Amino acid sequence: MPRPCPPGRTRPKRWSAATASPPLADSRLMRDDVLAVLNEAYRAVVEGLGSLADWGAQGSRPDQFACDIVADEAAFKVLDAAGVGVVSEERNAQGLERDIVVVVDPVDGTSNAIRGIPYYAISLCAVDRQGMQSSLVVNLATGTRFEAVRGQGALCDGRSIVASDCSTMEAAWVAVCGHPRQEHPWRHMRAFGATALELCDVARGLLDAYVNTDVDAIAPWDYLGALLVCHEAGAVSTDGLQRPLVTTDPAARRAPVVAATPSLLAEAVGYAWPGQAREIADR
Repeated sequence: MPRPCPPGRTRPKRWSAATASPPLADSRLMRDDVLAVLNEAYRAVVEGLGSLADWGAQGSRPDQFACDIVADEAAFKVLDAAGVGVVSEERNAQGLERDIVVVVDPVDGTSNAIRGIPYYAISLCAVDRQGMQSSLVVNLATGTRFEAVRGQGALCDGRSIVASDCSTMEAAWVAVCGHPRQEHPWRHMRAFGATALELCDVARGLLDAYVNTDVDAIAPWDYLGALLVCHEAGAVSTDGLQRPLVTTDPAARRAPVVAATPSLLAEAVGYAWPGQAREIADR
């Protein structure tokens, strides 16, 4: 049975690449149309991976595997048919001039997937001229799904979510990417290996912050889908070096820091990127 649609939201209609023509040829899709396309891409990925015998077969580069390739092909077929641009970890960017560009990581947390650790996801974010418009992140092992639409809040499995009210590092549960630069000040530290899901766990209050300590480790497809979920859930974010986080440049690399509250964000940046802490605190 379909999940009930939350108050104030209309259920996205199901769009299918099999219906031949894109919903709108010029890519100026309505928000529900976009979310329907993201959902269709997710379903195509699940179907593609369901028939894959060896997820860990080596791809064309050292950090690419069969599951990445199969998932990317499935998602791209749907997105391209919908008339949107596509920026993916697994292929050259296409259609960056289009009104809507979908930034996708077909399998975020591939190493977890190959080892059977149930913490890996597909992440999709539709970006328009105003920024992040719609996003969908789904844990491919458990089916837990997160979605957000700009200005309409964030959902986990159909229910509204909000970030925690944690305001100090000494009380915070923090996910970390990279090597801590010094003895950490937070209450608990976790490193789960899938940025999209870690950020979504900040959005729903399971974690209080996400800290990245590497300058150029994280690509837009790793974090954009979950970043919109975080923002719509009330969390705040920055880049460790004050670069814009919202970008469709496939060559861009960032150091995102996300926290439940502004004061916690300032402390997190002060730990990971001490030179930027005062600027964050003064905002």
